[in-house]
Amino acid sequence: MVVLAACAPQAEAALPVRQSPPTPEISATLFQPEPKPLTTPTPPALWLDPALPDGLRRAVLLPYNWRLAERQQDAAARLTPGVGAGGAPAGYWVYALAARFATVEDGMDSARLRLIWSGRAQNAPPLLLAADTLAAFSAWWGAPGAAVVQVVDSAGLVDALWQQPGALAILPFEQIEPRLKVLALDGVSPLARGLHPGRYRLALPYYLSGNLPAALSAGLPAGNRDESRLTVVAVTGVTALVRASASALRVRGIEHALTEVANWLRAADITHINNEVAFRPRCAPALEGLNEQGVIVFPCSDIRYIELLEAVGTDVVEMTGDHFIDAAPQDVLFTIDEYHRRGWQTYGGGRTLEEGWQPARLEHNGNRIAFLGCNAKGRAYAAASATNPGAVRCDFERLTAEVSRLRAAGYLPIVTFSHLEYGTYTAREPAIRDFQRVAEAGAVIVSGSQGHLPQAMAFHAGGFLHYGLGNLFFDQYSLGEPFDRAFIDRHVFYEGRYIATELLTLRFENFVRSRPMTAGERAALLEIIFAASGW
Repeated sequence: MVVLAACAPQAEAALPVRQSPPTPEISATLFQPEPKPLTTPTPPALWLDPALPDGLRRAVLLPYNWRLAERQQDAAARLTPGVGAGGAPAGYWVYALAARFATVEDGMDSARLRLIWSGRAQNAPPLLLAADTLAAFSAWWGAPGAAVVQVVDSAGLVDALWQQPGALAILPFEQIEPRLKVLALDGVSPLARGLHPGRYRLALPYYLSGNLPAALSAGLPAGNRDESRLTVVAVTGVTALVRASASALRVRGIEHALTEVANWLRAADITHINNEVAFRPRCAPALEGLNEQGVIVFPCSDIRYIELLEAVGTDVVEMTGDHFIDAAPQDVLFTIDEYHRRGWQTYGGGRTLEEGWQPARLEHNGNRIAFLGCNAKGRAYAAASATNPGAVRCDFERLTAEVSRLRAAGYLPIVTFSHLEYGTYTAREPAIRDFQRVAEAGAVIVSGSQGHLPQAMAFHAGGFLHYGLGNLFFDQYSLGEPFDRAFIDRHVFYEGRYIATELLTLRFENFVRSRPMTAGERAALLEIIFAASGW
């Protein structure tokens, strides 16, 4: 059995199997790095000094991804008023020294203003400022003397000045409005062209410092006064180049009439002339007569004297005058052609009634000005019709509708009248009624072209009313006071707004030549006119 067992085939032995250890379940996050919190870089910040004017703070445009810092130490850049750490200022915020419009004084020197500010000036007037203006000038000039400075809400500042005759105010240029008189400081007015902010003592410089990308500087305003947005319009009284005025021009020449007063007109961006008499190629200098009613008539002016209107920079001619109808129809047509040939616009009269009703539209530096006018004395003086040339007779329904239409179209209407004449400084009821009616329709300036003497003024419905300016070139010099005195009104417009009027005063030396008034003459006239105005 053993042998048999030894010879028998052996069963194959089962080899032991080596088991791998069980593979553990591994989560998907086992091989990912520990997540880190996402961080957003803090955007750079600009710090605005609290003493900066409110208008400047509102005008700052931050570049993309910049913010305003609440604390100076958190800011990459800083905008501060006053004297900077070096370099040129980023801009100037221009202010004005002002009083109520019915103020005789025209200016002040900066030394006295600083004494008033500090409380050390004798007989110092009250000085009114809004809170942000006080903060700006306190940072620049130091704390003011508490005795004279009054903090007034900016919306009520003008009314507060009128309630305190003699009070002064410092306010930003953008807040100037017509009921204020802007006073020159050291002989410099912010309403004048050619202002150099670095030399004007009420131009507050502001500086940008720190990390200064170009986009940040580009977002800062250069200031609040840009002369490319400023327009000056000079409005004048009566011109009639006849009688003694014509004789003076014939004997002495055009240059004789061109004094500093002519420079005032040339300096304006738009110069208005109210020429009452039509031109003729050949006209006797003393030609005049009486009509059937015994009224003086002036048939013509010699065309040579139109050179005087050229020399003063005429841009627009009013033709509402009483004597425009004195000329023959062909002289009126000739005159209109001569105006238009020189590029001058006309209104208030024309070849036909419809042409005379068309406004003179002018645009300058973004300001849109429209002149309208008519003769309020009736058909005896205003004979323009569908077939005849001449001055336009007033139709107040049509006039006010046209004023409203122009205002709605973005124009600032100036309405001038040849209205009823009277020899007093004060205004009479018919003129007051008509002037106010036109202002209520939207006229910003309403001016009496008929007055041969200076007359009263008023503010009404947001407009400035001047009932009579006096003569510009007309021979009533021999009549004496007040016919030898007159105004030229210098109206200032900015960014599509009427902001101010400056009263230029002149006195005649002879029948065609005038000069600026002396300080004493000017003060006397202003006091008379302000009293006649109820101021």
